[in-house]
Amino acid sequence: MPANKTGPAPKKKKGRRGRLVAVAVVLLLVAGIAFGAFWGVNTVRASLPQTTGSLKLAGLTDPVEVRRDAHGIPQIYADSDEDLFRAQGYVQAQDRFWEMDVRRHMTAGRLSEMFGKDQVDTDAFLRTLGWHRVAQQEYDTKLSPATKKYLQAYSAGVNAYLKDHEGAALSLEYAALDFQNDYKPEKWTPVDSIAWLKAMAWDLRGNMQDEIDRSLMTSRLSPKQIAELYPAYPSKRNKPIVEGGAVNPVTKEFDPKGSSSGNTAANGTPGGATQGLQNQLSALSTSLDKIPALLGPNGNGIGSNSWVVSGSHTTTGKPLLANDPHLAPQMPSLWYQMGLHCRTTGPKCNYDVAGYTFSGMPGVIIGHNQDISWGMTNLGADVTDLYLEKITTDGYLSDGRRRPFTTRKETIKVAGGPSREITVRTTDNGPIVSDRNGELATVGKRAPVGNAAPDRGDGYAISLRWTALDPGKSMDAVFELNRAKDWTSFRKAAADFEVPSQNLIYADTKGNIGYQAPGRIPVRGKGDGSLPAPGWDPAYRWTGYIPQSALPWEYNPGRGYIVTANQAVVDEKKYPYLLTKDWGYGARSQRINDLIESKIKDGGKVSTDDMQSFQQDNSSQIARILTPYLTKVNISDPYVREAQQLLDGWDFTQEPDSAAAAYFNGVWRNLLKLAFGNKMPKELRVKGECLTVRPAEGSGPVDDLNKFVRECGERAPDMAQPDGGDRWYEVVRAILDDPNNAWWKTADLPGRPGDKNRDQLLAHAMKDARYELTSKLGKNIDNWTWGRLHQLFLKNQTLGTAGPGFLQGLFNRGPWNVGGGEAAVNATGWNASGGYGVTWVPSMRMVVNLADLDKSRWINLTGASGHAYDAHYYDQTDKWAKGELLPWAFGDAVVKKGTKDTLTLTP
Repeated sequence: MPANKTGPAPKKKKGRRGRLVAVAVVLLLVAGIAFGAFWGVNTVRASLPQTTGSLKLAGLTDPVEVRRDAHGIPQIYADSDEDLFRAQGYVQAQDRFWEMDVRRHMTAGRLSEMFGKDQVDTDAFLRTLGWHRVAQQEYDTKLSPATKKYLQAYSAGVNAYLKDHEGAALSLEYAALDFQNDYKPEKWTPVDSIAWLKAMAWDLRGNMQDEIDRSLMTSRLSPKQIAELYPAYPSKRNKPIVEGGAVNPVTKEFDPKGSSSGNTAANGTPGGATQGLQNQLSALSTSLDKIPALLGPNGNGIGSNSWVVSGSHTTTGKPLLANDPHLAPQMPSLWYQMGLHCRTTGPKCNYDVAGYTFSGMPGVIIGHNQDISWGMTNLGADVTDLYLEKITTDGYLSDGRRRPFTTRKETIKVAGGPSREITVRTTDNGPIVSDRNGELATVGKRAPVGNAAPDRGDGYAISLRWTALDPGKSMDAVFELNRAKDWTSFRKAAADFEVPSQNLIYADTKGNIGYQAPGRIPVRGKGDGSLPAPGWDPAYRWTGYIPQSALPWEYNPGRGYIVTANQAVVDEKKYPYLLTKDWGYGARSQRINDLIESKIKDGGKVSTDDMQSFQQDNSSQIARILTPYLTKVNISDPYVREAQQLLDGWDFTQEPDSAAAAYFNGVWRNLLKLAFGNKMPKELRVKGECLTVRPAEGSGPVDDLNKFVRECGERAPDMAQPDGGDRWYEVVRAILDDPNNAWWKTADLPGRPGDKNRDQLLAHAMKDARYELTSKLGKNIDNWTWGRLHQLFLKNQTLGTAGPGFLQGLFNRGPWNVGGGEAAVNATGWNASGGYGVTWVPSMRMVVNLADLDKSRWINLTGASGHAYDAHYYDQTDKWAKGELLPWAFGDAVVKKGTKDTLTLTP
């Protein structure tokens, strides 16, 4: 599909009148086709928020001012904390209530109430996990009185908006939903806000997908082959976050108590107990795929970049801090930019903070206040374990005894249909997640567990142990971060940020920089969490959590900068606890390290422009490694040779207009498919893509080994393997100088002999890429560009993905042709098995200038508004695609100067 390099085809209309004319044309066309006179300009305009003048907001003690800039980004000014968060709730409901409402129904397992019976299975799984129940427990037992007051004030602000708005006045989506059912939103509650942290934690839960995938691979691959596909972290090449140890060498803050001598055992789980679970784990994986991945498809290179450079290396003389979390592209962006300002800070009003918020949650998640700035990337700690459970109808085996399940009934209301009731069963390891899929009813019947397990009877169930299912204080931590003044108060806040476990970087206006790894990270008895463990054996249970004092941190390191990009946190040989076995492999982090080092060598200084430029780095590490081998392969076919020549002299950057980048990534995709993908079990390959395989390699009984069968993949495209991320860089790097390695060899098929060595497979991949790109981009390689293959579409996460075609057209935007790629610093990720489309993006970008906060910069993926056809629905996307950042005003005078609309909320 053709696209402009930086934006969707239609030109922006100037002025409100022009926009409404465009809306009128679109909706009148729709009206003529579908719903008569119902749809019209008034339907669209009904939900656009009032942003000027004054409105009454019940419950305020004093007037609150909401100033919006030219991009509709609000800055709120109040005289008390409660007024501030009440106004935040009101303003976010103005712009984003549909998104908030869908999100709370998802976290509560109540999507069926909005969208009908198709969501029942998803709701059942989410009810089994019990996010909303745990959030309620946190509110009741864990959170501070101040946090509860803020949550109550925020909820009151949302509900004040709901009181005066319904149906089309809330959003265009509600107008569309009225055609399906009579759904009406209910009041917002504090627990609705807290539960969003559970969804965030779920999408950042660590290696659960890798745990499933490794188990599924056992049907097709040997333990040695699986180990080769999960190589060790390249610690000698790619630096960990914390260098030279896990703690500051001056204070030596470290508490080794509680470490378990068995917690790092690589092969702790009995081999027999984790083999042969393909059917049940495949079904579990299918269930997981159905859960809306609000942050992105788990396990496929999930990550982010952040780094901070000390003032000794900057042109400003104070730190510069950058952050760009990598999440799934969606419309609107997950982030909502906002400033929360007390006119006078003091005991009554504590906040002067700005940054990126989540609609539906009070406070700022990433940003800065008047004293400090902070950023986040996913630490990737292993905080989930799957357990095999030996069950009967009335209980499960644990430590040699039969124990009764803990059970509860859940009623799922269904729009347009009868309610469904489910029973949730829980063991001492966690909820039984395998109950939520019919294919798992006979779980484990064929599992060849040998002597490692008790008599299995009717088979195994699968339960989930996960830190986020225990109540915690992460909501307290959000507010503590927002008002932190220095390193000490920042670390205190981090200690309460239990779930999800994040890499937190820090800088302050006094010139200090730092890093803290927070989170509730388990210590295991036996096993390392890389494969499902036997639930009946208490030796495999968690024995506690890593003490906060023992979690890695760093303060003002001598090198003068800190980089976190999902690489290993520490050198695991020097750290007594197991954080995970499944780090990102450091391609992005090391590139950022190299960029900084190249700038500061010989006394050079890093500027704000440099930080922004680093975020746009499109260099491909795997291209740098692989291209010299590709250019040396003898290609006799002139048609393929023509494409091969694109790689001659290429600088390995993936610009959107690069033909070489397009061809290389085509070769990389086809290489992975030939060498690895076609050898994967069907459960990991793309759904609907079929292969001819020998029966011994397929599933089911085999009568004749000389026959061939067709076997089709079962995995969603954005979750299939090999995904092409930097784990696969290391896999391929390890065999490149071994031309006869078995991975280079492909099977002989009827009429088609297989590849026998590296160069034959590389030639095969180059040929396949030539023909694939010809079909997608045309015969003339002069017209090839990476951006035409690598396109970004922004889709509304409900009606824009599953609604009727005309509705998708109303809510979705794109495509944009973009550069970057998987594991590049400019991480516009794509799944090599699923295709070239963008599945990951830097969901926002920011650069904070601690010398002058008003000279900081930021950008969002879309815009402030969640209302289709609002001027700010996607007014930042073109700039985002070009790598541009907006000025980020913070001080009162600068904010006032940039204000375009002012709304006063009065008691």
